[in-house]
Amino acid sequence: MHRRQLVQAVSSAAIAPWLATPAFAQSQKYPGAPVTIILPLQAGSASDVGVRHAAQALGTRMSASFVIENLAGAAGLVGLDKLSRARPDGLTLAALNNSIMTILPHLQPNQIKVDTRKEFVPIAGIANIPTFFAVPRNSPVKTVKDLIELARKTPGDITYSSGGIGSPQHLATEMFQSYAGVKLLHVPYKGASQAALAVAANEVQVMSMALSLAQPFLGDARVRLIGYCGMERHTQFPDIPTLDEQGVSSFDYSSWVGLFAQKDVPADVVTLLRKEVQAVVNDKALQDRLTGSGLDPWARSPEQLTKIVQDDYAKWQRIITDAKIKGA
Repeated sequence: MHRRQLVQAVSSAAIAPWLATPAFAQSQKYPGAPVTIILPLQAGSASDVGVRHAAQALGTRMSASFVIENLAGAAGLVGLDKLSRARPDGLTLAALNNSIMTILPHLQPNQIKVDTRKEFVPIAGIANIPTFFAVPRNSPVKTVKDLIELARKTPGDITYSSGGIGSPQHLATEMFQSYAGVKLLHVPYKGASQAALAVAANEVQVMSMALSLAQPFLGDARVRLIGYCGMERHTQFPDIPTLDEQGVSSFDYSSWVGLFAQKDVPADVVTLLRKEVQAVVNDKALQDRLTGSGLDPWARSPEQLTKIVQDDYAKWQRIITDAKIKGA
């Protein structure tokens, strides 16, 4: 064999294994650069708190940098637009809540540019967000029954805050109005944190508030919780009855946040991410941090998350249609 042929043969032998197993090679190198997690919600929101805890734990586990980029605006449309234009290389991930995945498509069908169920593949569930109806400290409203009675006496006068059109707070309260047969006045803010502060400052009369947002105001009692939005009482507040117990039959609202990847991200990268994120969200250390921040650990598998998205999509389509809820 001539010297040139020998060099070519050796070079081919060295390169061939890499060419034969590109998926393996790509997984071994991933991420190789900082990973951006786009969260189309405000910094400080309940979802943001949960995602930041998970991203920190994931970065430690993978010896990599996972950076949260908050792109609040237009109920999540701004963040979704950037996600739709990002390269599907796994270096841009999506942290999406139930509002963006399953509610926004029904509220903004003409503005939304992506089919959330088709464009994103689930990595894992991260956190469920306990939600309570909350009122200012000096409110005469002591229970959800009081709220309903007052709303019926003065329809359209009682104000409620939210993080904006299509936000979890907006939809939970619209759902409440539909189930209870009352009418409240919506006062949207630029984010859930400002909406919660409005309750504490007595600017509005009620809000469906995530526990993580309520926590800063519970210590000095600037906010009072009057009802839990799940079907069973929350373990941290067993003395607070559910809305169902207080006459809003079958009311069951929950909000969640999970991690997703674009559909065209290489399969081996998705597999690796699923393995690593599942390990993180099932770890007691992260679960304790979530609980301490007013969130419920929600370690859902890709299969479970897929079904939840499908079920919630259909559920909210019915609620939005029946309640005639319109987007901005």
